[in-house]
Amino acid sequence: MKQPTIVISKCLFVSLIVIAVSITGCNNTSKPADSGLSAADARAIAKEAFIYGFPMAANYQTMYKQAIDKKSPDYRGDFNIVSSSKSVATPEDKFVVTPNSDTPYSYLWMDLRTEPVVVTMPKIEANRYYTTQFVDLYTYNFAYLGTRAFGNDGGTFMIAGPGWNGATPAGVKAVIQTETQFAYALLRTQLFNAADLPKVNKIQSGYHAEPLSAFLHQAAPPAPAAINWLQPADIATPSYAIFPVVNFLFQFCPPNPSEKDLLARFAKLNIGPGQTFDFSKFSPEIQQAINDGIKDSNADLDTIMKRINTDQISSGEMFGARDFLKDNYLYRYAGAKLGLYGNSKQDALYFGYFVDASHQPLDASKSSYELHFAKGDLPPTKAFWSLTMYDGKTQLLVANPLKRYLLNSTTLKSYKYGADGSLTLYISHTNPGAAKEPNWLPAPDGPFYGVFRVYLPGDAVLDGSWKKPLMQPVGNNP
Repeated sequence: MKQPTIVISKCLFVSLIVIAVSITGCNNTSKPADSGLSAADARAIAKEAFIYGFPMAANYQTMYKQAIDKKSPDYRGDFNIVSSSKSVATPEDKFVVTPNSDTPYSYLWMDLRTEPVVVTMPKIEANRYYTTQFVDLYTYNFAYLGTRAFGNDGGTFMIAGPGWNGATPAGVKAVIQTETQFAYALLRTQLFNAADLPKVNKIQSGYHAEPLSAFLHQAAPPAPAAINWLQPADIATPSYAIFPVVNFLFQFCPPNPSEKDLLARFAKLNIGPGQTFDFSKFSPEIQQAINDGIKDSNADLDTIMKRINTDQISSGEMFGARDFLKDNYLYRYAGAKLGLYGNSKQDALYFGYFVDASHQPLDASKSSYELHFAKGDLPPTKAFWSLTMYDGKTQLLVANPLKRYLLNSTTLKSYKYGADGSLTLYISHTNPGAAKEPNWLPAPDGPFYGVFRVYLPGDAVLDGSWKKPLMQPVGNNP
C-alpha cells in the first residue's frame, strides 16, 4: 500500500512491447485489428482490461522470478517444492512490494496440471500464529490453512486443480480445489523476537509438499507439456505490455462462466482466451485510444486512494476469494497495486498510513510524526498487530542503523508508556533521543507510508468499531 501520488508515479508498468508468442498445443488466432471498433469503445475496453489484467501480470512476474528463472536473485525453487526464508524480510528483499517483517515467509508454487499437490502443516504451539494463504493466477485468495482455518494441530491437505474429481486419499484432512492450473501458497510463521528465530526455522522445516502420486507411492502420471514461458511485463510504467501476458495466462485459467460477457468485450481488442494481442496491427487512432484507456486506470486508482485515506475502504474489501470480491475488479486492482498477496480480512486487516491527520502526504524530510494510543485503545486481536515502515519511492522496507523495520505487539514490554498508561509511537528520520528511542520507528529522509497490520483481528476491528489513530505531524524538520 502507498501514498497516492507515489502509487501513480512508481507502481506502474514499463513501456516494453512484449511480442506475443505461440504456445505449444495452442494455435491462437486474432480477429483483424480494429474490427470497426470506435476509439471511445477501445479506450473504455483498454481501461477495463488493464484493471482486470494487472493483478494477473503482477502475479506472473512473481511466479517467474521465484519458480521459473533460475538466474533471478528471487528464485526460490522448482514447482511443488516448499522453500523458506530463514529470517524476516529486510530492505534487501524485493520479491514483492510492501512485505511484512513479522513472519518469515515460506513459498510454494504449485503446478496442478496433471495431478494434485499434497501439503503438510506441522503441529505447533497454541500461542503462535501460522498460516498458508492460497492464491490462484487471478490473485484470488481461494483457501487457507493454519491457525484460523484449521487450528495449530497441523495436518495433511490436498490441493487440486480445475476438473479434478478423484478420491480423497486416506490421511488427507481436506481437499481444496482451485480454478487455475497453477497456484501460489504463501506461508507465514509468527516470529516473537530475534531469539525465537531457530524455533521458527524448525517449524518451517516441517512444511512439506509433494505430488499426489509421490504421497501415494505410485507411479507419476505422464509429464505435462513443456511450456514456452513468456517473459513477464515489468511492473513499473503503465503499458499494453501486460495484455500478451494475460492472454498467455488464460491457457492455464479456464474461463469463469461469470466473465463470459466481459471476456467477449475484451476480445474486441484481441485480449482474452485464445487471443493474440499485437499493438502494431491497430490503427494509430486505436493505438492512441488504448494508451489513453490505460492512463485512465490511474484516475480510478486515485479515487480509490482518496477513499482509503478517509477510511471509507479497508484492505478487507480488496483481498479475498472470487465469491467475496463479487467481480469488483477495481478493488482487486487496487489491492495488487498497493500490496500484492494481501490476506483476506479474517486472517489480517491492513490499515494504511499514507497521509497525516491534515491529509498531507507523509514525508519525514519535512516533519516528524506521532501515533498515540490511549490506554485500552490498542486493537483487539487473537494474534498480534504491527506497524511497518515503507519507503514511498520503492515500496520496500527502510534501511536504518537500528535495523528496525516495525513496531509490534510482541514487544509491548519494551516500550515506554505515559503516566496514564497511554502508548505513543514516534515516526521520524532522525533519532528522537534515548527517552523515546524504544518507541521509535525510523523513516526515510523523504516520502514514506506505514501499514498497521492486525492479524486474526477481533470483532471490533472486523466490524469497524475500532478506529486507527491518526498520524499527527509534530513540528517541521530543518
